[in-house]
Amino acid sequence: MSEHTTALSSAEDSNVNTDQASDVDTPFSEADRRSATQLKRMLMTADACALGFGSAATFAAQFMLRRVPSYIMVEHLALFLASIPGFAIGAGINRMYQARANERKIDEAQNLLRATGLGFAVMLAIAFAVQYKDLSRLWVVTLMVTTVGLLLIERRIARSVFNRLRARGQLTRRIVIVGTDPHAIGLLHTYQRNPHLGYTVVGFVGGDDLGKRGGVDVLGRIEDLASVLAETNSVGVVVSLSAVESDDVNALTRRLTDAGYHVALSSSLRDIDVTRLRPQNIDGQTMIYVEPVIRGGWRSIAKRAFDVSLAGTLLLITSPLMLAAMIAIRLDSPGPVFFRQRRVGKDGREFSIIKLRTMTVDAEARKQELAALNEMDGGLFKVTHDPRITRVGCVLRKLSIDELPQLFLVLSGTMSMVGPRPALPDEVAQWDDLVRERLRVLPGLTGMWQVSGRSGTSFEQYKRLDLSYVDNWSLAHDLDICVRTVRVVLTGRGAA
Repeated sequence: MSEHTTALSSAEDSNVNTDQASDVDTPFSEADRRSATQLKRMLMTADACALGFGSAATFAAQFMLRRVPSYIMVEHLALFLASIPGFAIGAGINRMYQARANERKIDEAQNLLRATGLGFAVMLAIAFAVQYKDLSRLWVVTLMVTTVGLLLIERRIARSVFNRLRARGQLTRRIVIVGTDPHAIGLLHTYQRNPHLGYTVVGFVGGDDLGKRGGVDVLGRIEDLASVLAETNSVGVVVSLSAVESDDVNALTRRLTDAGYHVALSSSLRDIDVTRLRPQNIDGQTMIYVEPVIRGGWRSIAKRAFDVSLAGTLLLITSPLMLAAMIAIRLDSPGPVFFRQRRVGKDGREFSIIKLRTMTVDAEARKQELAALNEMDGGLFKVTHDPRITRVGCVLRKLSIDELPQLFLVLSGTMSMVGPRPALPDEVAQWDDLVRERLRVLPGLTGMWQVSGRSGTSFEQYKRLDLSYVDNWSLAHDLDICVRTVRVVLTGRGAA
């Protein structure tokens, strides 16, 4: 989500908070509770299968690669079975079945590593307690690698299945937004743009006007919230902190959580990665400290080394492809092979970008006649089925082959492998001071804009995606974007 929130439950938690459901008289139906229990059991079964397959693969490898006496294999099996409660306890302690604690992939992976770590710690403790001298260290290491690997794959598959089901309107949870200000309406749009989150906003609560906001009904005032939640069979609320008084927020949070509802508090923070936020308590006041982003020092050196090594490797691999594309361009249409254009780079310095030509030589001159067909805003330009694109150019764009010459700009230090999209000077002239913040870093061959929609992204999203990258940069983030770029390029999704 774009705003910092305390997470609502999601698919693994299912539609209701089953932990609280057993302790308080919740308004949720028996069907909801059965669905919650069923989903949790399915995920637990999948985890158990992954753990079982991992152990079976380890024993098979031990049998085929390094034969040991049968009694040792039996003892190893007994040790594994005896340690299973440790894995179960680890999963419980690390909240592996509460998606509130596993919304991000990195959080889920860390929880999984801690859970399995406890399981293996129990295994080694048992071996030490019974003085098991024939324990194979190679077997233990192999078991760790296979089980953790299979669990990570299984969880990734489960996450993908849940996301697809939610996007199709299944496994959705009904929620109410408390507040009717622009920030609250923005929250509605966030959930509508991201159906994979699995939330359906049934309406707003707050204010005196019971009309509509963003096409959704205002269902009542704040004092009507309890009845609204019951009547709409909603599982929780998202509170716009800018629309509700702090005393009301405190009272609502206590009352709703005691009743078993989920409560998320949405602040006005936007595009600040949750890993940079650290909660603090000062004299009873909840504070959020924002960790600064450090781009200099060894991080700058590491990013430059990453750029040079990856760009150099890609140039070596794609040189034959680039040569074939150049020949195809020459045979397909008259004009130069390369296309050069002025762009704006770091700190507002202009430079010449170089691509393989995908349009007719008079493309720039014809841009004005197509202005009425422009489908973008904010200075961006896109026309579906642009008549200026050549036959070869259409293929090059679809596979992003036309971008390959920019690797030379990465090697020269003018661009980076990952960064904001290099903008045209006339685009920059329309920017406000906030958008100009993206000029603090080198423009990139790929970036958040490219992997999150590419040419189908609006200017508002384009602006926010690039600013989010600048505000939350890390080398791990760059690696993730590069991996996602490969998937986008192979599928051709969103190519202009």
